[in-house]
Amino acid sequence: MLQEFKDFIAKGNVMDMAVGIIVGAAFTAIVQSLVKDIINPIIGLITGGIDFSGWFYALDGGEYASLAAATEAGASVFAVGSFMMAVINFFIIAFVVFMLVKTVNRVKASAEKPDEVAPEVPTGPSELDVLLEIRDSLRK
Repeated sequence: MLQEFKDFIAKGNVMDMAVGIIVGAAFTAIVQSLVKDIINPIIGLITGGIDFSGWFYALDGGEYASLAAATEAGASVFAVGSFMMAVINFFIIAFVVFMLVKTVNRVKASAEKPDEVAPEVPTGPSELDVLLEIRDSLRK
C-alpha cells in the first residue's frame, strides 16, 4: 500500500496540481491587492467615493452608526453593501483573470506556432547524379 501511495504521488498530474494550487494561492493575493489597492480607489474616484460596505439594515430594528457597531452590539444585520462590494470585487477579479489568461494563451500560441519554412531553392545536381553522369561519360 505504501508503494501504491508513492506511485500516486510521483505521477506528474499530482505534482502539477500541487504546484498549480500553490501558485494559485499566491496569485490570489496579488489579484486581491490589485483590486483593493489600485482598481477600487479608481472606481471610488469616478463614483465620488461611494462605498457600499456601510449600507446595512439591522434586523432588530435598532439604529446603529456603522455596520461594525451593529455587529459589536450583537444585532443581526442584513449587510447589503458588503454583499454588493463582494459582487463588484468578484467581477473585477474575474475580468483581471480573464485578461491574464487571454494574454498567456496568446503568448503560448505564438510560442507553439511553427516558424515559416523557407522555400526550397534548387541547389543543382546531387552527388549521385554527378557520379552517374561521370560513369556514363566513361562508358562512351
